[in-house]
Amino acid sequence: MTALTSTSSDNSTFFGHPTGLSTLFYTEMWERMSYYGMRALLVLYMTLNVQEGGLGITVASATAIYGLYTGAVYFMGLPGGWVADRIIGSQNAIWYGGIVIMCGHLLLAIPNDSTFLIGLVLVVVGTGLLKPNIGALVGQLYPIGDERRDSGYTLYYMGINIGSIIGYLVCGWLQVNIGYHWAFGAAAVGMGAGLIQFRLSIDRLEGRGANPTVKLSLRGIRRSKIALVLVTALIASLTSLVIRGDIVINPVSFAQYVALLITVVFIGYYAAIYLFTDLTSAEKKSLGALFLICLASTFFWAGFEQAGSSLNLFGRDYTDRIIGNFEVPPAWFQSANSFFIVLLSPFFAALWINLTKRMINPSYGIKCAVGLIIMAAGFVVMFFAAQVAASGLQAAPYWLIATYFLHTVGELCLSPVALSAVSKLSPKRFAGQMMGVFTLTYSIGSVVAGLVAGNFDPENIQQMPNLYLQIAILSISAGVVIALCTFGTRHWESALERVDD
Repeated sequence: MTALTSTSSDNSTFFGHPTGLSTLFYTEMWERMSYYGMRALLVLYMTLNVQEGGLGITVASATAIYGLYTGAVYFMGLPGGWVADRIIGSQNAIWYGGIVIMCGHLLLAIPNDSTFLIGLVLVVVGTGLLKPNIGALVGQLYPIGDERRDSGYTLYYMGINIGSIIGYLVCGWLQVNIGYHWAFGAAAVGMGAGLIQFRLSIDRLEGRGANPTVKLSLRGIRRSKIALVLVTALIASLTSLVIRGDIVINPVSFAQYVALLITVVFIGYYAAIYLFTDLTSAEKKSLGALFLICLASTFFWAGFEQAGSSLNLFGRDYTDRIIGNFEVPPAWFQSANSFFIVLLSPFFAALWINLTKRMINPSYGIKCAVGLIIMAAGFVVMFFAAQVAASGLQAAPYWLIATYFLHTVGELCLSPVALSAVSKLSPKRFAGQMMGVFTLTYSIGSVVAGLVAGNFDPENIQQMPNLYLQIAILSISAGVVIALCTFGTRHWESALERVDD
């Protein structure tokens, strides 16, 4: 860790950024190791037959559950951001969220169907506390107008992907050579390492996020604690009923209703902040510009999240994974995205700074629209790969690698830039909540991705090419529309800066 830092009188000691970025970089790296390492195996484990140690459920149900899980992870960012903003502060939210995540992975390591479901619930709740608040804290390291913000988020994003590489490689190898539950246990170890690192280096944050931004009254805190206990009891009761079989849920139908519900919550919460919180004219313009970025993010993740579902299954069932005498674990293909991000992140971090120096600085909306279109091009590649599979042949691995490369370029154009936009365009007093609202775009996209992946019927491979093509056409169309709308709203992105000046 110390090898990556250097001393400086201006406190910019982590690749030219505030030293607090190193704390958040490594904490998020280990948390993502645990999250992605487990997530890469989820659909594979659920679709594996019972005789081989899996759950033996259908592809449609497994991908719907996968979508619900990943969607719920991000949905919980909304209450997680509120809890940090109003009750415990971002630092405590990260700490307690990490503990809950680690406990969830430990339960997944137990070979029991009941503990599997409880473990998923705990990972969802813990990530909801940790994820939005650590992202918001990155933005708080930089003053308004600091041109390092975008490159700082790109470096932070590189930490995410170093962690995911570790997760994919370690958990993927353990799954093939020892077993799924050992892989889930390794994810718990990774989260534990992140917690230790966070506690040892928390002083580098210099008190940022130590306290709520707008603390509730004592009466409000008491009411919130009562509500928290009631919600926890409700979740525990429903989980128990599902485990016992007293409640039978159709995952596909349930996912459809959840996608609709989260969309309503996103629009309602966004509208409530916009209309009923006494925002200034500049703040409203900033939120208007941010809304387009949220739309781009939703469409992006609906396509990108095929990685853990339909693309994961394509890698397992329709890709030639034999190299000499070695069979590549299916989860390792997903690591291509992370490898590309680690390699390309420094380039993109420098790109935004150099463009700014040359007075060429595309708006956040344009960057996100371009990222969406590039991601969509990956599914054009998969259209041709699926045609190979539909002909009865095993597709060469370079089809998936090329797809992940395009997804990576699109991700680097959109995701770190969007995080930076949320940090910059959100009213300060709603920073954590707006990061939580933004993560709902991940949630909606993830649930929709699971539903789309459920259409990939392994018994009807002939339909796969057209399904990939439909994803490409829809995503490209959305990117073009958002880019055109951005030309009318690009000046809104600097409204807050003009007021501060």
